[in-house]
Amino acid sequence: MTVFDIAIIGGGVIGTSIAFELAAEKLRVLVLDRQQPGQEASWAAAGMLSPAPDSQRDATLVPLRRESLRLYPEFAARIEDASGQSIGYEREGTLELFSGPRGEDERNQRVSECKRWGITAEAVAIKTAQAWENRIGQTALAAAWMPEEGRIEPRLLMGAVIAAAQNRGVEFRENCPVTRLLTEQGRCEGIVAGNEKISAGHVILAAGCFSNEIGGDGQSRLPYVPTRPVRGQMVALRPNGFRLRRVLRSERGYLVPRRDGQIVAGSTSEEAGFDKSVTAEGIRQILDRALELVPSLGGAEIAETWSGLRPGTPDDLPILGPAPMGGLLIATGHYRNGILLAAITAKLMREWITMGRTSSETRAFSPLRFQKPAFEAQHAGD
Repeated sequence: MTVFDIAIIGGGVIGTSIAFELAAEKLRVLVLDRQQPGQEASWAAAGMLSPAPDSQRDATLVPLRRESLRLYPEFAARIEDASGQSIGYEREGTLELFSGPRGEDERNQRVSECKRWGITAEAVAIKTAQAWENRIGQTALAAAWMPEEGRIEPRLLMGAVIAAAQNRGVEFRENCPVTRLLTEQGRCEGIVAGNEKISAGHVILAAGCFSNEIGGDGQSRLPYVPTRPVRGQMVALRPNGFRLRRVLRSERGYLVPRRDGQIVAGSTSEEAGFDKSVTAEGIRQILDRALELVPSLGGAEIAETWSGLRPGTPDDLPILGPAPMGGLLIATGHYRNGILLAAITAKLMREWITMGRTSSETRAFSPLRFQKPAFEAQHAGD
């Protein structure tokens, strides 16, 4: 039986970032992916690095988002140094645009909320925003400026973090689906991939929307990993004669510039199971919203369309931390936040494994929250 210190199930941005972090501790790390690593949700992402929540339900994540954004410059530099590759990290800020008769009021409310959450934001006149980005449409009536936000290019990130992890000695196995966990006396002792049994001191489940497909020794699905796929369709546009410098977004859509001049527009959020089709209706919605933000994109070439499967959970919050079964940690369900939260998730997993505790509050993301009696028992003394 092959023996590793760490076996990570899932080779997306979460799994590979954890592997990169743990390899620095001189641990023998294995990453297994059901296909080629980095080709699912991570590959399909837009790459925005924003701590601001999309809704009140999302506000629980703000402290982790803020901390991960703070970690990102060093995280990016370490990956680039270890791989010799760029990840396209930029910190040009974001303009959030508001329209309609209550546009200014909604902008002011958004800025106030961000400040309460400790997020740097300021109201700017729409004419100022249009001076910074002169293709912003005339329907925008108010703007908020988020100067600390950044972006990366997810496909560059995936190539670089895999190379960086390999350079630190991490072993990758592609097209190698894990079917179940190996357990002994209530502890996870390894995994089964195909006909091979692999022993590991710790197993980390980071398989995104496929996490719910992994079985225990009895091959039943793990009740504390209720992930599901949420389809997000995307469009890359090649504008004629202009570039965007900053991310533009509204409550309906967003535009993310790339270094090569293309602009990524997104996105849909669809309960379509594991169907990764790109649909006419989905692309129409994205283009309508893109043209609201920047009407000049009406003449842009459609360079690419694609879709990805985000890992959703019942409360749309990530699942992070030790499982009820010893030796097993969960790092999945990041939904729309996997790229941003990669830095903090990798740090948390390293802390759990090397110290048995973390420097950040993570109770709201515990795998046990889906099993109320176990959750209450674990936190009875808190």
